[in-house]
Amino acid sequence: MPINADYRGPADLPKVIPVFPLSGALLLPRGQMPLNIFEPRYLQMVDDTLRDGHRIIGMIQPDAAHSHSAERPHLFKVGCAGRITQFAESGDGRYILELTGVARFRVIEEQTVLTPYRQCLVDFSAFPDDFVARKGEDAVDRDALLEALTAFLEANRLNVDWSGIESAPNEALVNALAMMSPYGAAEKQALLEAPDLKTRAQILIAVTEMDLAKKKTSGDPPLQ
Repeated sequence: MPINADYRGPADLPKVIPVFPLSGALLLPRGQMPLNIFEPRYLQMVDDTLRDGHRIIGMIQPDAAHSHSAERPHLFKVGCAGRITQFAESGDGRYILELTGVARFRVIEEQTVLTPYRQCLVDFSAFPDDFVARKGEDAVDRDALLEALTAFLEANRLNVDWSGIESAPNEALVNALAMMSPYGAAEKQALLEAPDLKTRAQILIAVTEMDLAKKKTSGDPPLQ
C-alpha cells in the first residue's frame, strides 16, 4: 500500500521508537494491521506518536520462553515498524488505528524512559530489501502457496474471495496470508524473520502442511 511518507532506507526512520508488544500479531512491510487501542499507556503512546510527526510504532512480540513478568515481558529481538495511516476516535475512549508496515528492525537496547509505554533503540540496516516494494516476487512458488492455501481452506471449511487472491501480486499475497495465518507466536516470528519473500512463502507452506498433517492425525475439528 502506498503511503504519503517516502521511506527510502533506514536513515529515513527514527532510531528510537515506541514499541507495542502483542503476542501473535505479525506486521510486515506494506501490510495493514488494524488496532483497537484502549489501555491508557497505549492511548498516550498514540497521542505522543501523532505529536512527534513520525507516526511510527514498532510492533513486536513478547518472548514467552524468556519472560518472567506478564506486565513487562521479554521481547523478541526483531519487530516491524508501522506508520499510522488511519486514525479514528471511537467515542468511548478507544482509538481505532490502522498501521501500514514500513520495515523490520532489530532491537539494540530498550531505553530507560519516563513514559508508561516502552521505547527501544532499533536498527533497520539488516533489512534493506524491506524498503523495495515487491522485492523477490519472481522467486516465490505461487502455485505451491495456492495449493497449500486450498488444502487449508478445504480442511477448515472456509471460503475466500478467490478473485482477490488471483489478482494479488506475490508480495501482497504472501505477506497477507502470513499476517492472517492462525499460527502461534513462534511461527509468526519465523515468518517475520524470514530473510526474503521466497523463504517466507516456503515457511508458510511448511507450517500449513504440518498443521494439516497434525489435524488429520489427532482428529482436531476444523476452525469455526
